[in-house]
Amino acid sequence: MAMNSLKPISSFLFLLALVTAKTALASDPGILSDFIAPTNTSVDGKFFTFTGMRGVITKFPQNFTLTKATMNEFPALNGQSVSYAVLQYPADGLNPPHTHPRAAELLFLVYGSLEVGFVDTKNVLYTQSLQVGDMFIFPKGLVHYQYNPTQKSAIAISSFGSANAGTVSVPLSVFATGIDDGILAKAFKTDVYTIQKIKSGFGKPYTEG
Repeated sequence: MAMNSLKPISSFLFLLALVTAKTALASDPGILSDFIAPTNTSVDGKFFTFTGMRGVITKFPQNFTLTKATMNEFPALNGQSVSYAVLQYPADGLNPPHTHPRAAELLFLVYGSLEVGFVDTKNVLYTQSLQVGDMFIFPKGLVHYQYNPTQKSAIAISSFGSANAGTVSVPLSVFATGIDDGILAKAFKTDVYTIQKIKSGFGKPYTEG
């Protein structure tokens, strides 16, 4: 699909996705003012404007790409219990299993198709094939993933009921944080060699920067 042919629908779909924020389940603490501005910050229309998504929705990166608008990137979101992300999947692209500990995620598919799923606390897997215009809710704190099984790109927009939903990657948390090989071998009912082989694909243990 030519990029020019995507432009007429991209603006409309993006605006529609913005409306979905109202349906997200808020989990952040309430505030006693209209908004929260950092100290020594000039508050005008620019403070409430985020331009970091300009042009993003018409690009087709070679790797899975996540562009966020949380309170870290957009300080005006602090206290507003909402944030966004644009997710771009190349052919055969995967957003690996992960969780958002502070919010549910409402995903809206803008372009392409996706296979999505989550696992509940009873270890039941719920999956669905999504087409353009479909939405899917990932309940708060549950392990979930998205996968693009086709040979063309896919783009989705996600809203979160938190200004900073947080992301916990299951593969990275398990295999790239320095958990003892023996413990992991017992947990996964395998041997230390297999665990070390898996860990080698993640490089050095992750440390908070």
